[in-house]
Amino acid sequence: MHVARLSLSDFRSYADAVVAPGPGFVIVTGENGVGKTNLLEAVSLLSPGRGLRGATLSDMARNEGPGGFAVAARIGDLDIGTGTLANAPDRRQVRIDGAPASANSLSEWLSVLWLTPAMDRLFADAASGRRRFLDRLVLALHPGHASHAARYEAAMRARNKLLGEDGAPDEAWLAALEARMADHGAAIAEARAAAVSALAERLAAAPEGPFARAGLALEGGGAGDLARTLAAGRARDAAAGRTLAGPHRADLAVTHLGKNQPAALASTGEQKALLINLILAFADLVAERAGRRPILLLDEIAAHLDPLRRAALFERLAAAGGQVWMTGTEPALFEGIGAATRFVLPRV
Repeated sequence: MHVARLSLSDFRSYADAVVAPGPGFVIVTGENGVGKTNLLEAVSLLSPGRGLRGATLSDMARNEGPGGFAVAARIGDLDIGTGTLANAPDRRQVRIDGAPASANSLSEWLSVLWLTPAMDRLFADAASGRRRFLDRLVLALHPGHASHAARYEAAMRARNKLLGEDGAPDEAWLAALEARMADHGAAIAEARAAAVSALAERLAAAPEGPFARAGLALEGGGAGDLARTLAAGRARDAAAGRTLAGPHRADLAVTHLGKNQPAALASTGEQKALLINLILAFADLVAERAGRRPILLLDEIAAHLDPLRRAALFERLAAAGGQVWMTGTEPALFEGIGAATRFVLPRV
């Protein structure tokens, strides 16, 4: 599936815009600050979560606008709309073919994966960023993953609040919250483990190429009887003001297979290559197992690759198929890419 029509109203720098991309490459070029990444962010909102920037909803509304925003897309025979109302700027609205729907239900219709310059230090920065990255991948294979994650987080917040209150907490209510965390946590851990195992196997079996291969493993996350672990750790968690065991503490360990070293110790260029190869391999995995190729959003991807790797990337993307959005400051970065829908954004 691909975005056949995208319309924006009061979103970021766009008061009103409509674009009609084709099913393959979508190339968006223009000077810095003209709104290239904003277009990709709008497409990323056609999936659960806060989009490729991880921004709050109120930050997405145009500064000179009425306070809300709207993003609408035609996907095959499906109309998807999302945004906020001016009187409720922090509450996301979703409609599918005109009917109200939850944001998490978007994953049942399409998958969206992205790479942005902000992700270049993914392997070296905090584990929280790698968990979000992993969960975005898992969601493409398991649409119910977002619901399990949301319910787990809600139960954990309620437990943390209860433990932080003065006086003795309600033991029965704590046990119920911990049982809920254990149930949803088990589903989260299982989906993550399955996705990491399948992707690691695919990467390990792939031949060496212009993009480095990554080795993957899950670390931490509270394996075993989580409900019992949480019950035993109540005093510790109350003192810490947060829950110290569970899948929200897991980390994605990534290694450079060619050098047998942690990805965090690789050069900046090697880390970029690892990340690109990981995303492309996962897109292939999703297409194979879920029967639909994810929409790829690659922000400023070509500017940071040498000509050899740039050509290899374009060739691999063309062979795989699917809709791929790419941004860049210069049209020359995409020479030799072949047929594509091209948008040149004017200076603001």
